[in-house]
Amino acid sequence: MDYKKIKIPHHVGIILDGNGRWAKERGMKRSSGHEAGFDNLVGLSKHMFNTGVKILSVYAFSTENFKRSKEEVNFLMNLFENKFKKYAEELKKENIKIVFSGGREKPVKEKLLKIIDECENITKDCTRGILNICFNYGSHSEIVQAIKKIHKDLEDNKIKEKDLNEDMVYHYMFQDLEPIDFLIRTSGELRLSNFMLYQLSYAELYFPKTYFPDFNNKEFDKALIEYTKRDRRFGGIDYSK
Repeated sequence: MDYKKIKIPHHVGIILDGNGRWAKERGMKRSSGHEAGFDNLVGLSKHMFNTGVKILSVYAFSTENFKRSKEEVNFLMNLFENKFKKYAEELKKENIKIVFSGGREKPVKEKLLKIIDECENITKDCTRGILNICFNYGSHSEIVQAIKKIHKDLEDNKIKEKDLNEDMVYHYMFQDLEPIDFLIRTSGELRLSNFMLYQLSYAELYFPKTYFPDFNNKEFDKALIEYTKRDRRFGGIDYSK
């Protein structure tokens, strides 16, 4: 595909959905689907940055996901412990910086938090793009924490109320990232599931029925074609059309 003729979103968000159903339909354990999904993310993210995407935010694990079975949660935590660092080393070769968004409180284990810190440190000097991994993440919690930070800075006279605006709020989120342009939720589910709600205000939404382990480079290129067709007006109207 000639990417010069395609509109490339600056910031893409992906809700990685359908891993468990992908596995069950193949007579496999849900855990096998999560592993397949992680492996797919490694190659897919490289492809996405190669098309010109500058920021990729992925919903890897929500705060609510801890409500799943102990067996499934333990598998996912071990998967992240075993694969996050290797993933970071691969993305460093691609000059991609990794950052994490989400809470650091229990039940997240100290060992995994150290690995997360190592991943960020390994890639901290990379400049070609940013992979934002949303782990133990919930948008409501992020917004509440941002409000608390703003309140403290107002009390400490670090900012003035008259200077506070919508753009400034982004600086108080887990990561100071630009708004999402294009959100993809795989598996056909039509929900946002508490994912980066402030950053999604004017994003284009795309809900392919493909489960995430099968959402490959070709599927992303199809998504780019759809994004190119969209007329982003940000609340305005082009009366010439």
